[in-house]
Amino acid sequence: MIDMDDAYHKSDRSSDVERVASVRLSTEHGDFLAVGYLDRARGDEQIALIYGDVEGSGALTRLHSEYLTGDTLGSKHCECGDQLSAALRAIVSEGRGVLVYLRGHEGRGIGLLAKLQAMQLQAEGLDTVEANLALGLPADSRDYKVAADILHDIGVRSVRLLSNNPRKRAALLQHGIEVTEQVSLLASPREENIFYLRTKRERLGHHLPHLDRAPEPS
Repeated sequence: MIDMDDAYHKSDRSSDVERVASVRLSTEHGDFLAVGYLDRARGDEQIALIYGDVEGSGALTRLHSEYLTGDTLGSKHCECGDQLSAALRAIVSEGRGVLVYLRGHEGRGIGLLAKLQAMQLQAEGLDTVEANLALGLPADSRDYKVAADILHDIGVRSVRLLSNNPRKRAALLQHGIEVTEQVSLLASPREENIFYLRTKRERLGHHLPHLDRAPEPS
């Protein structure tokens, strides 16, 4: 059970985030403490979902980039929605952990409309990296400092990171969060996203060993 008292004190570390609200949030996965933040540097509104006592070391942690099409609309183009649900289930099963939901990360940081344009280019044969570059945009422009600031604020000092992306681990280390373990979060591939997933592995360095067993799309 979550202690609804203000157990998650603010640290003295310089930070770009301002804690705005804390409220109990009941979900289909379990009851979390939802902590809302304002990113003063970018103006984005952010949220951390906390389960159990996460202060100190070793909290199971997911940094989840916002993907409206996958998280909310159930798009089969990516594995985002599957990963979001799997991460929340894993945290509850573990008994303690935190999911930082990172707004402003749509399309690996290019925004919703640009992401839809990139998807249009992918339908014409480009991969996800080529599509972003063809639009004159970075392959991945996400910044994880805000996530580290949030983790520092709630008292997390080291994490077991639920991620296949080595850039997330490197970013947390850069901003003072120790990563004691990187835990794979592998969603079953679909015909609609196998090319996308293989591009993430081959072009962006994601650890996706299960793709070796996946069938080729028809």
